[in-house]
Amino acid sequence: MTKSTFAKTKAQIKSSSYYLFWGAATVAVVVGQIYIGNGYRRMADTNDAISADINLLVEVMMTGLKMSQPRATPGPRYQPMPSAPDDYNMPILQ
Repeated sequence: MTKSTFAKTKAQIKSSSYYLFWGAATVAVVVGQIYIGNGYRRMADTNDAISADINLLVEVMMTGLKMSQPRATPGPRYQPMPSAPDDYNMPILQ
């Protein structure tokens, strides 16, 4: 029950095509992962640049408001809070 020479070479051809297919598939997956990773890296760099631009814009706008609107009277820039009513004394816990 030995295989003929034709059957042996046919099995070897199948084997080599099997390894060629899976080798090509592996290379395609690795190249795709590198491509996707590069895209995510570029997207993150772009988001960092946009975030820095927005932070700079907000900072310029905030300092521009302080410089362009001089106040006539010095003092705090906020409204004082009214004193707390007696309802805040929590009568349940007393």
